[in-house]
This record gives sequence, structure tokens and C-alpha cells, in this order.
Amino acid sequence: MENESHENGCDPVQQGGSYDTVGSTATNVADGFTMVAVGDLIVTRPLTRGPDSGFSAIVRILHDADVTFGNMETNIFDIRSFNGSPQAEYGGAYHVSLPELGPDLKAMGFNFLGRANNHSLDWGVEGMRETSRVLDQNAIVHAGAGENLAQAGAARFLETPRGRAALVSCASTFTPLSRAADPAGEAPGRPGLNSLRLARSIVVPPEMLESMRRIRNALPGFRPGHDDPNRVMLAGVTFKTGDRAGYSYEADPRDVADILRNVRRGKQFADFCIITNHGHEPGNWSQEPADYEASFAHRLIDAGADAYIGHGPHQLRGIEIYKGRPIFYSLGNFIMDDLRTPVGADMFAAQGKDPRIDTDAEVTVSEMTGGYETDPGFSDPVFYESIIAVSRLEQNQLAELRLYPIELGHSKRLANRGVPRLAPAPQAKVILERLQKLSKPFGTDIAIEDDVGLIRLRSSQLR
Repeated sequence: MENESHENGCDPVQQGGSYDTVGSTATNVADGFTMVAVGDLIVTRPLTRGPDSGFSAIVRILHDADVTFGNMETNIFDIRSFNGSPQAEYGGAYHVSLPELGPDLKAMGFNFLGRANNHSLDWGVEGMRETSRVLDQNAIVHAGAGENLAQAGAARFLETPRGRAALVSCASTFTPLSRAADPAGEAPGRPGLNSLRLARSIVVPPEMLESMRRIRNALPGFRPGHDDPNRVMLAGVTFKTGDRAGYSYEADPRDVADILRNVRRGKQFADFCIITNHGHEPGNWSQEPADYEASFAHRLIDAGADAYIGHGPHQLRGIEIYKGRPIFYSLGNFIMDDLRTPVGADMFAAQGKDPRIDTDAEVTVSEMTGGYETDPGFSDPVFYESIIAVSRLEQNQLAELRLYPIELGHSKRLANRGVPRLAPAPQAKVILERLQKLSKPFGTDIAIEDDVGLIRLRSSQLR
């Protein structure tokens, strides 16, 4: 028995001479290991069967990788046999896809999908479970949703010829009723997603904070007590003082601890670990990440993550290289083929439509173009421009990061819009120059060669 580890090919004595029972946070893949990462998959139908229009070139990139990741932002089921219902609390739209999407995602090349996002339970637990069943049938590894918090937060694993990969998926933007929970005493666990709860504060200059304090003090029912000179709670909203107006977030320490542990555990059982976070904060209008996110991403990489992939705001945000590992603060939209049908009655009502008169498509167009005075929707072309990020590793280090600009047909009619193709040269230049600007505050230099972005790591970025 004492030689069992050697017989199984596992040497318990590492080069450092210590006995390591769980491994380190170091990357451990074969040379040439490649990860493709894209943003949100809002897709309602199989696309590989349709007219090409440049999509086949995209599929070739997705296939040419060990790991191909995307954020699955829809439910998959057949409405004719579905036993669930549209939820009263939904992620902004009832995203639903045909069952044929499962094998089509596999045909596209996807083998890793994140499931934690604000649409995970648009169609309730039944929709979540049916989506899991379809993905499992097609051998697509997915993480972020499950029968309780332990399952939703756990790493899921993919075997590749160049190493074993792990995926942990969480969401900071989600509907409250979709948050998974573990059992407690006699109370059973709750199905749902792996959540990262955030406490939001509104930052205002000192003079504005004093005005908030006077308003609070004048309201009926206010009871004086300990008063923080730098913070005021008014009508359930926290205001705090700062240099300029904006939003600030604090991540729940319990959620952070759980996610860090799941990343650490994932890396202990794998050679390469991805952590993915779905968050719209501070809003879809912002090209900058929320103020909590950089330190959160750094902690996750310190815990063993080899890549942090952000998505949610539906547009590109900057790229950072931290200790030789990529941090994508948002990869924007990859597919926005949003022919969603059926649409729940609540969404008709929210858009001021009548299901006896208006169609599902008219509801979708209303929501996409901004159904409210304070919501611009997705009318800006920036939501239809993104990238495919291709990371290649050599000697267990990120050797190269290639960024392929894509466009999703902003000017096309609804039935043809949202399918990606490689952006033509003038548009590719605009996309990459915008990404250069967004990445500069993180110290990231992006070269542009033949309409492709290229990040070559400096020695200082590997430490």
C-alpha cells in the first residue's frame, strides 16, 4: 500500500520536498492549452442550420480550443409539454429557447456554460431543471444553478486532452426569489442560483449628504440615535459621502467566503479553474466595473482561479492582467438572437401592451428599445459590438491573448438581428480602440494587428 501513489502515477514528494495532499494554486496544463471566452448567450433557436452570413467563421474559432465558455442567459424547454409557469419576478424579460438549442450549442463548440444570472429562474424551478436536463443530455458542463446552494456553488469539471478544467459560476445581479439556499435544521434547501449579494450605497458630496440628513430628520417617525457623520439611511437607501456622485457596493462576506472556497476546491481537483460572475452593476450604461469588482477578482485569482470572466452589462468593459491571469470585466453580448416566445403576461403589462392585440415580438421590441423613460433599452449599437477572447498558455503561463472583434447586426430586422460575425475592418478598429481605452486604467496594453487585438504579457504582469 505504501507504493500506491507511485503506481497510480502520483508522486507525493514534489520538487520542494514537501508532501502536498491537495496541490497548489499554480496552473497545471499542457502547452498549447487554449480557452475561448465569450459573453452573454441570448439565443432562442439553433443557428448552425441557418444562413451562414459569417457565422461559420465564428464557429471555427469556438471549436479551436480546449475550453469554450459562454454565459447561458436563457431557459430551454418545449412550451407544449412544459409544466412550469412564467414567474412574477423575472430578470427583465422571459428568456426561453427551443429544445433544439441544446445540440446546437454543442455543434457551435461550447463545452462550458455559466448558469448563474438574472434569467436563471425566469420560468421557475421547472425551467431551471429542464434547462439542466437538456445541457446534460448534450454533454455540456454547466455551473451556477442547482437544487441547493451547495450544488449551485460547486465547481463542475471538464476533461480535456491538455488538462482538467473547473468552472465556478456566480451572479451579483439576480432576482431575490432565485437565490439558492442550503438546508437548515428541518427546513429543506432551496433550488436556485449561486448568488453574490451586494449592499449598494449612493455616493454624494458632503453638502448633499447634509441635505439628506435634514430630510430624514424631518420625516414622521424618525427617532434620533447614533448618527454617522459620513452616512445617512433614508427610505431604505444608504447615502454616504464621497468626492463625486455615484454608486458603491460592498459584497456580502459570507457569499465571498463561499465563492472563494468553491474556487479553491475547484482548483484542487483540476489543472485550470475559471470563475465567472454575472453582474449589471452599476448599470448597463456603465463601461466601468462596479467599485467592488477589481478587489473581488484579485482575491479569486489569489485563491486559485486562472481566469475571471465577467458579463452582464451587455457591453464591453476593460481587461486586466493580474499575476499573469486575465480578468475580463465584461465580454458583452455574444449572441442576441432574441426571438423570445411565449412572453409572460407580466411583461405585456410592464410594456403597456395587450396580449389580445399586441404580439410577442412587439413586446420584445418595446423592451429592447427602452420601455421606460429612465431605461434606454438596447438601441445603442454598442450593445451589438463585442469580442471573442482566445487565451493560449505555454509553460503554464498565459502566452498570448487574442481578441477577435464581432458585430451582431444592429441595423437588421428583429428576425435576423443578433447573430455574430467577425466585424469588418473599420468597425473592428472602432471596437478594439474602445477596448484599448477601457483597459488602459488597468495597465493593459492591447496591440492591433490585422484587425485583431493582441495582448502580450510583460514580465511584470506574470508576478
